[in-house]
Amino acid sequence: MNMRQWVADIISHGSTRFDTGLGRRTVAALPIMTHPGIEMNGHTVRQAVSDGRIHHEAVMTLVRRFPSVAAATIMDLTTEAEAFGAPVTFSDGAVPAVSGRLLTSVDDISRLQVPSLSAGRIPAYLKANLLTARTVSDRPVLGGCIGPFSLAGRLYDMSEVMVLIYEHPEAAHLLLEKCTAFISKYCEALKRTGIGGVMMAEPAAGLLSNDDCWQFSSQYVRRIVEHVQDEQFIVVLHNCGNTGHCTNAMVRTGAAAYHFGNKCRMEEVLREVPPTALAMGNIDPVSVMKDGTADDVRQAVSDLLERTRDYPNFVLSTGCDVPPQTPLANIEAFFGELGVFFRGVRGS
Repeated sequence: MNMRQWVADIISHGSTRFDTGLGRRTVAALPIMTHPGIEMNGHTVRQAVSDGRIHHEAVMTLVRRFPSVAAATIMDLTTEAEAFGAPVTFSDGAVPAVSGRLLTSVDDISRLQVPSLSAGRIPAYLKANLLTARTVSDRPVLGGCIGPFSLAGRLYDMSEVMVLIYEHPEAAHLLLEKCTAFISKYCEALKRTGIGGVMMAEPAAGLLSNDDCWQFSSQYVRRIVEHVQDEQFIVVLHNCGNTGHCTNAMVRTGAAAYHFGNKCRMEEVLREVPPTALAMGNIDPVSVMKDGTADDVRQAVSDLLERTRDYPNFVLSTGCDVPPQTPLANIEAFFGELGVFFRGVRGS
């Protein structure tokens, strides 16, 4: 699939999956979610993040049930850190978490080796993406990876890396160079599976000012974008830590799409995103999608669509990954309200 054309078609026409038949463009929808599919198949989070086939089956369950404009594999912010050697804890009902600090000194950074693609659970994730790319034919598949600064924080400790960039910036850049080298290599491998792109999760960059975000995150993301993004493969840069203060640094990466969390006003960040790039977001995945009622979801979606209706490059999404134990009725309401809105029942 020509992914640049896919982006252009969404901007020009919206999603044909919600065609009103009234000659109006609609809005594409792409919530970040795999956990509902895991639960629908009777598997645990631990199984899905460790077994590529179970992971793939969860994605396919959601593809068959929901009209997302793309299929997305699991957003796991521990996979790359584990490959470097960081300790990770797993549970049946919650996402994995880095449980300890791998690097404790500047000297540790100097000694750190960039791992191979056979380390940790990387092969399982490559398998999941390969199987999904071979199976899904009606929409692109987007894989997932972590961003360089977020990976550095998981290896060195998030609080400590914030100190490191000011006290030992040269060591911080060395660590980021190594993180970038591995992520770039991983994205190359994901690209070879046949998927159409990757959603790069860089939430820790939201802790930085706009200038520091460019210095310690976006310039490294840009290298990866320049290395792997082309007509067949795009990068979607996700930063749910951005409150709107570092959108400028995000768009300087040259990614084809940007994904925003619920901490920012979507209509405000849209003003800074180039009209030729997609801007995705940003229904609260916890307080609305997981803990809210179906009516809460419908209201949030309707309000967001109203505020963003002047931006053809907007894609309706969640602000981050839909967590485990999210009611299916709320996911149905998310898609249902999108159809209602563009049939003119609401917001027209």
